[in-house]
Amino acid sequence: MNLQELHIDKSWTLFLDRDGVINKKIEGGYVLSTEMFEWIEGSIEAISKLSKVFGRIIVVTNQQGIGKGLMSEYDLQTIHNFMKTEIEKHGGRVEAIYHSPYLSIENNPMRKPGIGMPLQAKVEFPEIDFQKSIMVGDSKGDMEMAEKLSMKKIFIAVNKSDYINADYVFKSLKKISLAVNKF
Repeated sequence: MNLQELHIDKSWTLFLDRDGVINKKIEGGYVLSTEMFEWIEGSIEAISKLSKVFGRIIVVTNQQGIGKGLMSEYDLQTIHNFMKTEIEKHGGRVEAIYHSPYLSIENNPMRKPGIGMPLQAKVEFPEIDFQKSIMVGDSKGDMEMAEKLSMKKIFIAVNKSDYINADYVFKSLKKISLAVNKF
């Protein structure tokens, strides 16, 4: 099955993980400031292209750096304001960003693979239909969250060995935007 068979239009919602999808993930660490935020090549342009196809684009991101005391809510908000501003400068949009500050050991339902963030998005945007939603992520937790809500799952896998059960596998958000924009 290819993405064109989904007949994506403005009634669809695109959920994006942040680290490893939009910006480069810091292995064993956290993006703690805008200076540490490094775009993945082509991700800004990809979001701009995807904004023309999807009705809503929403970021859902685990940010346990807050729970560990490495950064504050204000620090994260500064990073997200920077990210949204840059996306908008390039003609894209992100309607909302939801984050979970909880530690993984807390098993908080707001933290992926819990479904709290997408449910929070549905409260704010009641027209979201999870069966007409796609989750793009680079972790098992992203795919598990999407599975629980019957979303389509796109896994970002840089190497074949990274592959996790998903409906689709792409190397980058840029590659996804090229596939979606073919129709």
